[in-house]
Amino acid sequence: MSLSDFDLFLSSMEDVEPLSHDTVTPQHLKKSPSFAQQEKRKAAETDRMIDENYLRSELVELLAPDALLSYKNTGVQEGVFKNLRLAKYQIDATLDLHGQPLKSARQALFDFIHDCHNKNIRVVLIHHGIGIKNRKTPGILKSYTNKWLQELSAVLAFHTALKHHGGIGATYVLLKKSDEKKHENRERHAKH
Repeated sequence: MSLSDFDLFLSSMEDVEPLSHDTVTPQHLKKSPSFAQQEKRKAAETDRMIDENYLRSELVELLAPDALLSYKNTGVQEGVFKNLRLAKYQIDATLDLHGQPLKSARQALFDFIHDCHNKNIRVVLIHHGIGIKNRKTPGILKSYTNKWLQELSAVLAFHTALKHHGGIGATYVLLKKSDEKKHENRERHAKH
């Protein structure tokens, strides 16, 4: 005589004792955050609401003062990038960060790129210098500029400038078209 699946299940569960309760509280929910943790969280949320600048300013790997900066977002054609490197595009705006403290340079770069993008300025030049006057840690502003430009969604590509535009102390930046300009182009091409 063979046993049914249900009978087999019941026979295998004979010596199992039921739990006194069937809910489990995860460990991280058992303790409420301390007052200091709550205040820190509030401060961080307030900072995020006040400061829309999402560029990170934690430590970066410092580049050599004479390092070439070069970045190309996926989708940027090689010919476009080559033209940027060779300064074949008109530079429509310039930002000079020389001598600025890191915090103000971060804000200036953020505001400048967003303003240019909103005004549909496509190619800009940023003078960051090489930082050789800072003997302890040369190239700080250049290193952060390299990092920040890669974090900005409006930036398609950038490359160290040619000598007559500032050389290794400056960078050409190619920006995306503004949403307004994209819309204009779609409408113009739809009419054809």
